[in-house]
Amino acid sequence: MHVLELAKRRKTVRKFLPDKPPKEDILKAIKAAKEAPSGMNAQPWKFVVVDDNWLKAKIREACEREEEKFYSHTKGELIAWLNAKGFKPEKPFLSEAPYLILVFGHTKAPYWLHSTWIAVGYLLLALEELGLGTVTYTPPNPKPIKELLRVPNEWKLQTILPVGYPADPKPKYERKKLEDVVSFNEF
Repeated sequence: MHVLELAKRRKTVRKFLPDKPPKEDILKAIKAAKEAPSGMNAQPWKFVVVDDNWLKAKIREACEREEEKFYSHTKGELIAWLNAKGFKPEKPFLSEAPYLILVFGHTKAPYWLHSTWIAVGYLLLALEELGLGTVTYTPPNPKPIKELLRVPNEWKLQTILPVGYPADPKPKYERKKLEDVVSFNEF
């Protein structure tokens, strides 16, 4: 499949079928992600795959505690948008998805942040090609997850990708027109 077709088809998925995809598909998608370019070829990413139900539940509990704090302090346009879209501190997809892929970046590597997110982009398209859905969920405070998984200090959690076969009927959010996001020779 062509990259443009994959990108057009890919959407955020927060609901999953109970069927567990083969582990080989998860590894195949990560194989694609690890081919992403990185500053000084540092490849500053680490993918932690979680399929243990107890651990997924603990991750969900930790994230929801932090989400409660986040929602209690958030004001203005952001909280209005979250409420309008029906978002709440509860994140059932963190325990319902067959897999969680936690993506970490090595903060001592050059250009670690940019490089790690390029790898995430590759991963999203690879998952789409395999017929798997996900959402890029970034907890408001990743510290409890780092403690739970005993992550070394120089690694920073960038996103948690719940992965499985999509069961989310919601359509993809509309994208801006090409002429709204590109210009030549001037801004």
